[in-house]
Amino acid sequence: MGKYIELNNDNFDATVGEGVSLVDFWAPWCGPCRMIAPVIEELAQDYEGKANICKVNTDEEQELAVKFGVRSIPTILIMKDGEIVDTMIGAASKQAFAEKLDGLL
Repeated sequence: MGKYIELNNDNFDATVGEGVSLVDFWAPWCGPCRMIAPVIEELAQDYEGKANICKVNTDEEQELAVKFGVRSIPTILIMKDGEIVDTMIGAASKQAFAEKLDGLL
């Protein structure tokens, strides 16, 4: 059973540096973030072994949020080999995330 990867300053570059990654910048107090949390967990299962499904708690990892210019949450970065190829702001459907990932796989 796949589980999303919790990212921090120490493991961010190593985790997203290779392959396709979805990175969800979120916070515990954010309503839309909580709304898409089950979707992120489903994607982690669906894409296990194919893509990295990751979360960054912006309350705990403010440095990463600043580094990537995250001004509102949820912000979802779609990355390939460490490069940002797409940015989605706000809640979206599982299908919308899956289409972005499938386009890069």
